[in-house]
Amino acid sequence: MKKSFGLLFAAAAMFAVVSCGGKSEDSATVTAGKPAETIKWKLVTSWPKNFPGLGKGPETFAEYVNEMSGGRLEVRVYGAGELVPGFEVFDAVSSGSVEMGHAGAYYWKGKMSAAPIFSAIPFGMNATEMNAWLHYGDGMKLWRELYAPYGVIPFAGGSSGVQMAGWFNKEINSLEDFQGLKMRIPGLGGDVFKEVGGLPITLTGGELFTALQTGAIDATEWVGPYNDLAFGLHKAAKYYYHSGWHEPGTLLEFTVNKAAFDALPKDLQKIVEVATRATNQDMLDEYTARNPNAYKQLVEYGTEMRALPADVIEALKVATAKVIKQERADDKDFDRIYASYDAFFQDVKAYHKVSEQEYYENRE
Repeated sequence: MKKSFGLLFAAAAMFAVVSCGGKSEDSATVTAGKPAETIKWKLVTSWPKNFPGLGKGPETFAEYVNEMSGGRLEVRVYGAGELVPGFEVFDAVSSGSVEMGHAGAYYWKGKMSAAPIFSAIPFGMNATEMNAWLHYGDGMKLWRELYAPYGVIPFAGGSSGVQMAGWFNKEINSLEDFQGLKMRIPGLGGDVFKEVGGLPITLTGGELFTALQTGAIDATEWVGPYNDLAFGLHKAAKYYYHSGWHEPGTLLEFTVNKAAFDALPKDLQKIVEVATRATNQDMLDEYTARNPNAYKQLVEYGTEMRALPADVIEALKVATAKVIKQERADDKDFDRIYASYDAFFQDVKAYHKVSEQEYYENRE
């Protein structure tokens, strides 16, 4: 009888443990009476460690995951160059040497011509519109199909919003001023810049200040006032041009090694998914909040703010159409994905013309 009572008491105690709302080890963290082992992931980025905005996003994601999982999934973030160079993030995730990455899809243009569609299209969708296409259109499905052969799963990883046209050490008064100009500008924006006579250069963020200051490049785009001020680019160039034609709502990405993701329990997979979605919005909110004050500071420091001339903008539009037409002809994936992008863009653009755009004009 004592033995039966003991077994009954043990069963009741076990029921209390798994039902106690997190005050003791719950059923998800107990295997054969022992706490589950912590799963540790490495997340490499294309940005300097803890850099405002871009670098903060991965750290925010790691905090979300560590807290929501109760420590069962621990993500450690590494800045560019700590484990792998900034431009090798995708390959590191694909090979499985790390579990996650944070970068921009346009960095992989040499590997996949269609990748830049998931970052920024010149004169294309802004951040709000891109998020809508990804999460309520065909964007995410097409993105994952594109990355699938590499064993990589992409997630939206934040946005800077509309960027600035860039920093220049000479005035831009006409299209002639672009001829032979060496400018750091990646992705499709770089292709368009080349089409109008410029010389696009690809550099990581950490290389920009020195390259601009020493004359290795004549101009650079980076992000916007919040990040540009942090890099001190106003000390290396005189003119700051706006109208960010090349990156109207630059989307960043989290990339996850598929084998590592598939090995996670379902609840941890959902935590990763939700944490990326939350970080995606948080980054856009941060840029929206921080850019205005940074812009005012740059003005106070004597930075000469300029707008690109109308005829230059028009020439860039014509060149953009030409570049996209050629990309569609050269690459079937680009053609298929851009068809979805453009169909969504035309619909949302028409609606925003009588909603967002009209409101902006009316509130002036």
